Amino acid sequence: MAEVKFAGSRLCRHFESLVDPRETRNRLHLLTDVVVIAVCAVMVGCEGPTAISRWARAKRTWLAQFLELPHGLPSRDCIRRVLSALKPQAFQKCFEEMLASCLTAEEPGALRLIAIDGKTNRRSHQREKGLGALHIVSAWATEHGLALGQVATDAKSNEITAIPELLEQLDLRGALVSIDAMGCQKDIAEKIIDGSGNYLLAAKDNQPKLSAAIRAFFERLLEHDLAGVPHRAHETCDQGHGRVDERRYYMAQLPADFPQRSEWTGLQAIGCAIRITTLPDGQQTSDVRYYISSCYLSGPRFADAVRKHWGIENSLHWVLDMNFREDESRTRERTLGNNLSWLRRFAISKLKQHPAKDSLKGKLQTAGWNDDFLAQVLTGSHT
Repeated sequence: MAEVKFAGSRLCRHFESLVDPRETRNRLHLLTDVVVIAVCAVMVGCEGPTAISRWARAKRTWLAQFLELPHGLPSRDCIRRVLSALKPQAFQKCFEEMLASCLTAEEPGALRLIAIDGKTNRRSHQREKGLGALHIVSAWATEHGLALGQVATDAKSNEITAIPELLEQLDLRGALVSIDAMGCQKDIAEKIIDGSGNYLLAAKDNQPKLSAAIRAFFERLLEHDLAGVPHRAHETCDQGHGRVDERRYYMAQLPADFPQRSEWTGLQAIGCAIRITTLPDGQQTSDVRYYISSCYLSGPRFADAVRKHWGIENSLHWVLDMNFREDESRTRERTLGNNLSWLRRFAISKLKQHPAKDSLKGKLQTAGWNDDFLAQVLTGSHT
């Protein structure tokens, strides 16, 4: 019991600075108690206030070992009201210390990889009220498997305005921020540089002149067998599912006569990633992507950054939908949906850190069955 109480107090202290948004007369339950119950319940897969309340009733004895619960357990409606009133940015800030403890030291001179991408909670719309689906833009520490922050918007098209807001929440020092074409914007590149970070931005048709200039450069370079131009290259070949994927990565120092040279803050290099896929029947398909970067990366590091950017899709977004059923959530209230989405991302981050040799789904189930395992996940006491 002493160990559980100690672990619980470690968790509670992270939320002591959180400002209670409720009227004084409505504070029947302690804010810290309500928040900790929500954190624990989402960690084991609870989807919303009703499930959180149901889980708390089942775990009343365990929770009472480290929560005060002066008036018993909070109701479903109390949990809903609290999570609907907490300001998402202030709520996320309470988790900074817990997440920072999971960041291992980098090798000297290495750049941390931070991938930024958006995900739509597809069933959170309400057409009769003109409410679109909630769209969450997340920052993902690719090499550590950690969610660093998020910003909610009402549409995918609003990612352009959400990304700068998200960047303000992050410590970009020593980081390489990768963003798909939606985030290839001059003000976003400038904001990353101003935050002492570096960027790797995909360039597509939303920046037609930039994309065309990079394409023309690499077409000339490859026609002349890469001769006469400072560049770095890397090649890989992967086989699986009956197909062969050949990937070639090229990064070149920014040419002195590059047309958009002066328009992008900190621009130092341009890159090209080519994938050639050979199918079992011998047919081939190809895909070419172009990039701009504020640092001249080595060939392997450029390849690593391009491949690992999609870790946010495979290790975060896919897990949210498959294990936490986020796409099926019908939560329409925006602040509530935002805070629940953050709790899911935090849960994934902490579950990934536990050294148990099991899938994330297996850890999720074990946390629901074993209170000691849940305490280890939440507090990092397994380390």
